Amino acid sequence: MIRTTPTTEATPAEAAPAPPPPLTGLRVLDLATLFAGPLAATMLGDFGADVIKVEHPTRPDPSRGHGPAKEGIGLWWKLLGRNKRTITLDLSAPTGRDALLRLAATTDVIIENFRPGTLEKWGLGPAELSAVNPRLVLVRVTGFGQSGPYSHRPGFGTLAEAMSGFAAITGEPEGPPTAPPVRPGDSITALATAYAV
Repeated sequence: MIRTTPTTEATPAEAAPAPPPPLTGLRVLDLATLFAGPLAATMLGDFGADVIKVEHPTRPDPSRGHGPAKEGIGLWWKLLGRNKRTITLDLSAPTGRDALLRLAATTDVIIENFRPGTLEKWGLGPAELSAVNPRLVLVRVTGFGQSGPYSHRPGFGTLAEAMSGFAAITGEPEGPPTAPPVRPGDSITALATAYAV
């Protein structure tokens, strides 16, 4: 006969509190729109970062109205807006610029996906941001980088999927190139961006 020692389960009141998420205390400003940049910020929020979504006062993130909705709220926005607080700033106006610089002083990471030169045009480029916070990480999510022959072009996940040949190898063998039902270009970029931070 084998004897076992009875064990007692800890009651919820006795259980140790859960540790805080790993990115607790990290502040992220999400200036990006549609889809890779905001999704990267969402992923950081999933791990406990304090994410503040900055939207234009009259032109909010297009994901709010993109695709199907439930109870008047776009499902893409429900996905991309989770774990975020939202403020509105017109970054092209002096008051919006000054407010962002004040926020940047206490921020760890800024994620943006404007066309190259836009932040600089507004007086919010790396030099100005580093002046208020030398340890700030500026993440720039663009389709074609900050320099080079295509840098001025807009970039979207579907464009990357087409240019890479991915769309040409999906769909029917004798059919036209087919965009995938999910957004691997944006999703993979978001994942790589979040890991890079």
